[in-house]
Amino acid sequence: MPTRAEIEEAGMAALLGAGVPLPHARRQLDLLLEAELRGLPSHGLLRLPRVIERIANGVTDPHTSGEAHWRGAAFLEVEGRQGLGPVVAMAALDAISGRVAETGIAVAAIRNCDHLGMLAFYAEQVAASGRILIALTISEALVHPWGGRSAMLGTNPIAIGVPAHPDPFVFDMATSIVAMGRIHDHAARGEPIPEGWALDAEGNPTTDAARARDGALAPFGGPKGYALGLAFEVLVGSLTACALGPAVKGTLDSTAPCNKGDIFIVLEPATGAASAISAFLEEVRQSPPADPDRPVRVPGDRANQTHAMRQQGDIPLPDAVWQPILRLAGKSKV
Repeated sequence: MPTRAEIEEAGMAALLGAGVPLPHARRQLDLLLEAELRGLPSHGLLRLPRVIERIANGVTDPHTSGEAHWRGAAFLEVEGRQGLGPVVAMAALDAISGRVAETGIAVAAIRNCDHLGMLAFYAEQVAASGRILIALTISEALVHPWGGRSAMLGTNPIAIGVPAHPDPFVFDMATSIVAMGRIHDHAARGEPIPEGWALDAEGNPTTDAARARDGALAPFGGPKGYALGLAFEVLVGSLTACALGPAVKGTLDSTAPCNKGDIFIVLEPATGAASAISAFLEEVRQSPPADPDRPVRVPGDRANQTHAMRQQGDIPLPDAVWQPILRLAGKSKV
């Protein structure tokens, strides 16, 4: 298992060798590494080779931070110009966070930038700064409608970050039963997926991760999850004028410009609210568990524990993920 230092050295060499400017490379790698530290490999370093392939194929511009203009006092419209997702997203967040002190709320509507990655990355940073974040993004059509057999809408996650102590409250959830990155992670490890996660390309249930990659994910919670995912897709589409459903490209391939949309809403919390939120979250944690050996958690607790543990040691990366990164680093001139 590689250490964090080894991953950072190889990851930066690969990105810089692909022509990514230093600050943009740092931001992209930080996001991928943060997912690994939190125990979310589906959004981690397995995505790095595709980022570099997209740059090599000319469908990602590693230099741009996007172009933005204020459509109103608290509404920022961002044309991503095919920039790296975390680079464009953080530039937009910096802009609207500066406006929130004046307006109390500010929105960034982003289109045409690359995959944002783990939304919790942004939610935690905004919440740690003392503000609230609601983040929405859509993806290529990967989820079948309730009662359907083919992919028609994205996994369409939502993240919410709220200031609290000692750690912010961070909630990050796809509206599919599982993120497609989890399917790719199982496929890379050669492991089957649980029943009920996905259909194959013919619309039949499958536990084969490789077949599921070409099929459709199930919505979480049956018809309610399907309805929520559809609502998020049309909401993001209405604010960004992005592509929708099967017309969305570029979040999973290396050849198409990315044309999905993203929404960030930053809000100023009420004075003193963080103390009450923190006390309530601790009350929830201390509530009686159904299983005495499994204490009650709140969203983010498990990820924070995994993060603390992995900060101190090696990070488990399968060879199928680590070796391609080493090869990319070796090809660079850094």
